[in-house]
Amino acid sequence: MEVVLLEPSLYTIKAVFILDNDEPQLLAMYYDDTFPFMKEQMVFEKNVFNKTSRTESEVAFFGGMTVVYKKSIDLFLYVVGSSHENENVEKRWLLENMDGAFLVLGEIVDGSVILESDTQQVIQKVLQSAKEQIKWLLLK
Repeated sequence: MEVVLLEPSLYTIKAVFILDNDEPQLLAMYYDDTFPFMKEQMVFEKNVFNKTSRTESEVAFFGGMTVVYKKSIDLFLYVVGSSHENENVEKRWLLENMDGAFLVLGEIVDGSVILESDTQQVIQKVLQSAKEQIKWLLLK
């Protein structure tokens, strides 16, 4: 059996939705075309809710997707990713990308203060920092 390692990607979330016992959908955002129509989304949400509403775990695998969810009294928050995603950051990936992780974290938080939460701004600042580091190394 051949193991295929996928490149890390920022595009990991397929959907986020919040449900409760009374209304089928309080809030939902779908980020790809896995479920392009409202009817398909509602069926998916109902099936996920039926599978997860009576369990105590916080991770489910449903329809070839990873579903991470949290119950809070009468609300259910779901985050859906592909089957290649998992709820944990893999140690090996983190160790291989530690420099980038520190750059990203440094742009988001400084001295326990959240400085930036806009993904595009963080990416631009990280790219600028990386360019400056490369320039410094070449001049050395």
